[in-house]
Amino acid sequence: PADLHDATAAKEVLSRLRLMHPEITIVCADSAYADKLVDWTRQHLNLTIKPVSRPKDASGFVVLPRRWVVERSLTWMMHARRHARDYERLIPHSETLITWAAITLMTRRLTRKGATPSWPRESASADT
Repeated sequence: PADLHDATAAKEVLSRLRLMHPEITIVCADSAYADKLVDWTRQHLNLTIKPVSRPKDASGFVVLPRRWVVERSLTWMMHARRHARDYERLIPHSETLITWAAITLMTRRLTRKGATPSWPRESASADT
């Protein structure tokens, strides 16, 4: 819901994350979540939250550790025209389209030039 603060919703999201992916033990989060959420996740979910914050002496644009990975990934997903606007009425439809865009992105990365081994293949005529 729109009237729910991100830190409150984060508890639900992190609880689901823990159930679906018990192998995840560390979560990087914005420094806005550095208050009670860090203690709550450690107590209830056995997760470690590492808040990512700007250096105190920094001015202007600063690349924050690990945050660029999320920003880059979201930017890649926005290249799919369907994600430029939220046309979906049901959350499962939106989740499916996000998964589809991620699969398309990864298959393109795997099949691009240079992604395959460079050793020479034997021609079919050499076998006959």
